Parts: sequence; C-alpha cells; structure tokens
Amino acid sequence: MSGHDVLIIGSGAAGLTAALVLAERCRVMVLAKGRLDGGSTAWAQGGIAAVLDEGDTFEDHVRDTMIAGCGLNRRETVEYVVEHAPEAIARLAQIGVPFNEEAGSLHLTREGGHSHRRIVHVDDATGAAVQQALIRAAMAHPNITLKPDMVAIDLVTDRHRAHPKGDRRVWGCYALNAATGKVECLTARATILATGGAGRTYLFSTAPRGATGDGIAMAWRAGCRVSNMEFMQFHPTCLYNLEVKNFLITEAVRGEGGHLKIPPGFPGGGERFMPRFDPREELAPRDVVARAIDHEIKRLGLDYVHLDISHKDPDFVRSHFPNIYERLLGLGIDMTREPIPVVPAQHYTCGGVLVDLAGRTDLAGLYAVGECSESGLHGANRLASNSLLECFVFGDAAARDILASWDAFSPPPKCAAGTKAAWPIPTKTW
Repeated sequence: MSGHDVLIIGSGAAGLTAALVLAERCRVMVLAKGRLDGGSTAWAQGGIAAVLDEGDTFEDHVRDTMIAGCGLNRRETVEYVVEHAPEAIARLAQIGVPFNEEAGSLHLTREGGHSHRRIVHVDDATGAAVQQALIRAAMAHPNITLKPDMVAIDLVTDRHRAHPKGDRRVWGCYALNAATGKVECLTARATILATGGAGRTYLFSTAPRGATGDGIAMAWRAGCRVSNMEFMQFHPTCLYNLEVKNFLITEAVRGEGGHLKIPPGFPGGGERFMPRFDPREELAPRDVVARAIDHEIKRLGLDYVHLDISHKDPDFVRSHFPNIYERLLGLGIDMTREPIPVVPAQHYTCGGVLVDLAGRTDLAGLYAVGECSESGLHGANRLASNSLLECFVFGDAAARDILASWDAFSPPPKCAAGTKAAWPIPTKTW
C-alpha cells in the first residue's frame, strides 16, 4: 500500500502539474514508467500556444483549433483550454521556465494552422525546459514522492477489494517495480492517469519508447469509455535517416519560413509543392501537410522530401533552432546551407480515455489528463502546440476538482496485495 492521498501515473507535464497543485493539501505519489523525464514532454520542441499578442484573440485561437480538428472538437473544451492558456504560461514562468523574450516581452513564434504568432517557447527545446522545471519543483515539495521505474499494470478496482461490494470505483494501481521485480499494490483516494499516448504501437513514431498506450488500456479494462482512437496525428517533418530514426524537426522551422521541396533528380526537383495543395502552403495544419508529403512521395517514388530553410540568414537559423542545428550537424547536415530530408511519422494520439472538463472519467476516483485522455480539445487533428497546453490546463483542472470534492473520496479499502512478477524484468529502461 502506498499511504498517499493521490496517486498520479505519469511524470510528464500533465502529471506534475496536477501534483504541484494537489501537494498544497495532499500527499501525492507520482509514478514514472522509466526515468522521471522519459515521457513525451521532454521531447516537445516547438512550444505552447496562448493568446498573448495584442492583435490576437481567444476567438481566433478557438477557430484555428476547430479548423485543424475538422470541426470534430467539443467547442466548450476548446474555449475552456484557450481561455486558461495565459494563466498556465504565467504559472510556468513562476516556477522558472526560461521562455525566450524579445524587447522585454515573451517572444512568440508561429506554427502551421495558427493565424497569429502565439507560440511561447524556450529555443527549440521547450518541452525539455518545462520538464526540468516541473521536476525541480516537485522534488523540492515535501508532499510529493517521485518513483521512477514503476511500470503500471492495472488499476485497482472494487473487484480487488478483500470484501468486494460491486461498486465502480478506482483505488490506485498495481505496478511492477523494475528494481525489485515485484508487483506492488499502490492505493490512494484518487488516481490520475497521465500516461501519455499510444504512438509506439506504430513502427515509425516520434514518441518515446514508453508511449505504448498503457493507461488507455488500463482504463478500458476497468470499464471506462475510450473514444476517437482512430484519430492518430502524423507529424509532417520527421528526419529521414536510417541510422537515427524518429528525430522530429519542429513545426516552427516551417513557421519561420522553411519550404518543402521535391529533391533534385526528380520531376520538379528543387521546387516547392505545398502551394499546389493548400493556399496556406507550408503553414497548413499538420494533417494537410503530412498528406501532401505522402502524396508526393508515392507519386514520384521518393524516400523523402526536402525541408529547406537555407535561404534564411544563417545566424537567424542557428539562434532560433540551436538544438536541431547541432543535432543535424552531427549527422553531416548543415541546415543553414542545405535542405533536411524529412518524412511524416506518427506523432500524437488525439483519442483516449473520455473525460469531462475536470478530467473525470466514467469511474469514480479516476481522472485522465494529457495525451492519454480524449477531452474534445483536438478533434480529428491536433493544432500545433496545443498538446502541452492541454496538459497544463487539465492537470490543474483535475487537481482542483479533487481538492474541491475531497470529502467524497473515502480512504481506500484493504485490497489484494501484489506478487512477485511472473515474467523476466527487462534490462533496459524506456
């Protein structure tokens, strides 16, 4: 038994945001499947979308999100997230996220599908900076316990009680402790799933190796509704390299003027092709750009297309994309002088565990936040940089709902204990 008030499964942006809010009044345990920073948050390059520019409006952000989602979003969710975005950015700044600034204000970049510059960022490695700041804050809080290398297996429901009552309620989870090889029963009054998406069920994905849909599957087995799993987003520009797979080239490269071109040696070699597909050209939403690239690859028998920003000033490129520049340079590609070979790859799970505006699932005591959830924000296709935003807004919302409803969360009952694992423990972490 864990002896904690709230159990959070997942140590990314959504899970740690909830933990920091809850910890003001509760004892919180946060589980990580591998390392604390091993989830998708640390991989996010582009940034976080929020209406902060004088010429921008909430309605514009809502409209852009609905268009990108093909109108299959839930509008009340979109409005809720968009309206809470500025305060989410302010909270991140308070815990030390060093957002880029320009002339004393936050520097805003633009990405595909957005009608305005509204992406706050930390160079081209926003997720890593956010993850580090959240972990620092969580480690410094006496009411938060962080447990890495804990592989969640199943939710503890009423069928695991010593004296079952047949209620539909969740009391925590069973998790494999990779260090001891034992399955532990971790109970709590409330449980939050923040387990990320299911990208690694695909051969080519930009997701980390641990993103195998564990939380979604656990919730479904326990009796929760799962929705829109067919809406898998493909990122248009993943580096094509047979030795170094799944390295994402951020949306912001196109947002800052990068062009997609046919490689030399093929009909139309060296020419842009996006103007033939959409009037927004390279700034069209991800699904449009990914399908256009896929069309050209199949039409011409290509292995990849080119993403070219070499026409911009080299100092501009290096200053805006320092991490991508250095990574590519190590692979023999100088993005200030030559194009980048790219292909689409699975990038984001838009569906997941069905939740309301407080992150509540169908089961009492169970919440789901972030990529493992289906809140209605994304619809059929996520708008760029709305993913981290959803984590912060819903992580906060779920935590505040738990605190507001605390008297309804009774102490967990005695449940069946864990056992020694009956299978070999992997020697590698995820």
